[in-house]
Amino acid sequence: MKYKSVFDIIGPVMVGPSSSHTAGAVRIGLVARKLFGRKPTWARISFYGSFAETYRGHGTDVAIVAGLLGFDTFDERLPNALEIAQAEGVDVTFSAEEAIPHHPNTARLRIGDDEGELELVGISIGGGKIEIVELNGFALKLSGHHPALLIMHNDRYGTIGAVASVLAKQKINIGHMEVSRKEKGKEALMAIEVDQPLTDDLIQELEQLPNIIQVAKLAD
Repeated sequence: MKYKSVFDIIGPVMVGPSSSHTAGAVRIGLVARKLFGRKPTWARISFYGSFAETYRGHGTDVAIVAGLLGFDTFDERLPNALEIAQAEGVDVTFSAEEAIPHHPNTARLRIGDDEGELELVGISIGGGKIEIVELNGFALKLSGHHPALLIMHNDRYGTIGAVASVLAKQKINIGHMEVSRKEKGKEALMAIEVDQPLTDDLIQELEQLPNIIQVAKLAD
């Protein structure tokens, strides 16, 4: 089981009705918003499995959009997220997909604006807990509950060690780390969850390392 305490099973303080279909969905949207770095002007949201069957009745559509707007699970504006998004000029569409996912509570988000876009797949595993399992085509495992680094880099020897050395120098402990690549020797993605806060100085130091393409941080 993935639950660490009774509070994980009870779930978070939230605007209802369901921790899996509402709180988890909010957090998937919120992680997408944080990684994108700004409010998107459009969002294409696809639901799979149980999400696809019940997203209207359980408010999963409202919850994900609330996250994209930067609302947390306890935000009183959450029930009005669709109306707020429309008023703020965010074009949102939803689709229920028939493909069978690896997890029943799965959502794929494509969001963007005139400057860029992002695609993310998230699952709600219960009690408000989530995992991000894909980002822009790269497989990963990210909980969204800890400070995290997402580092795009060229797939070259020594790159992972150089990143780990910088973190060790800054006395930052790695809690979980995964590396994903689509093809040997091409672009790869490091996803690193850590125990300490991530500073802008740290990000700048990582960006100066050889073979690093882009560094993004996800605050707790």
